Amino acid sequence: MSKKENNNRVNVVYSTNPNFIYQNEEEQTQVTLPAQQQNLKLFLDRIGGGKAVTRISGFIGTEADLNDLAKTLKQKCGVGGNAKDGNILIQGDNRDKLLDLLLKANYKAKKAGG
Repeated sequence: MSKKENNNRVNVVYSTNPNFIYQNEEEQTQVTLPAQQQNLKLFLDRIGGGKAVTRISGFIGTEADLNDLAKTLKQKCGVGGNAKDGNILIQGDNRDKLLDLLLKANYKAKKAGG
């Protein structure tokens, strides 16, 4: 077997049983929930030098769909930001504007935090 085939074996170093079948890691395919079933929360966080960012959490779906939503929201607000680790970070305190945009797009969204 080539080295690449051995990388995805789970919990087995070596077996002398000729009939042994290796268990391979199966990649979890995550499905993006429809907008009506998403439960998003908007937080105001401070990062770096005390700069305010709006964090949107609770998105359930693929990274590609998360990046698409982040891109749309950044364009509508006219600010920068990024999407990683299941969160969308938008520069500045744009909670009200983002809440309106998400509600118009049929997402369940609400402000959270103090």
